[in-house]
Amino acid sequence: MIIRKATKNDMPSVLELIQELATFEKEPDAVVVTVDDLVRDGFSENPLFQCFVAEVDNEIIGMALFYYRFSTWKGKTIHLEDLIVKENKRGTGAGFALYKEIIKQGKAENVRRIEWNVLDWNTPAIDFYEKSGAKVLGDWRVVHMDDKGIEQFLNTTI
Repeated sequence: MIIRKATKNDMPSVLELIQELATFEKEPDAVVVTVDDLVRDGFSENPLFQCFVAEVDNEIIGMALFYYRFSTWKGKTIHLEDLIVKENKRGTGAGFALYKEIIKQGKAENVRRIEWNVLDWNTPAIDFYEKSGAKVLGDWRVVHMDDKGIEQFLNTTI
């Protein structure tokens, strides 16, 4: 198994993994990003994200997509957006290898925090994260506003 930085040519496989993750998370129709979006936004002069892939026999079996953020309390941080391994390749160590690569990246970049979200029903992932030394925060809620919410907000008065 090889863990390496993703290339433009990997984006079709990365998109397949994103779609597999969306299905796993019970949102199979939620993905609107395209290969062109991934190439444009990940490989421009100022990329919005970086990605590691796990490859076995020239097949991409997993990926970890991340980007840098800034915390007013901590400074430079990494946000791990998604880490996914093909369902039929789970248990091969690919997920652990990708997770370790993200943590090594954080250490190399001197970040003060690596953060990500996990669904409350994904107890195997939660157990793994806690065993690895991560803290799963129970007192914070994830808040987001989708494109419809943005439009609605901008067209109404509170």
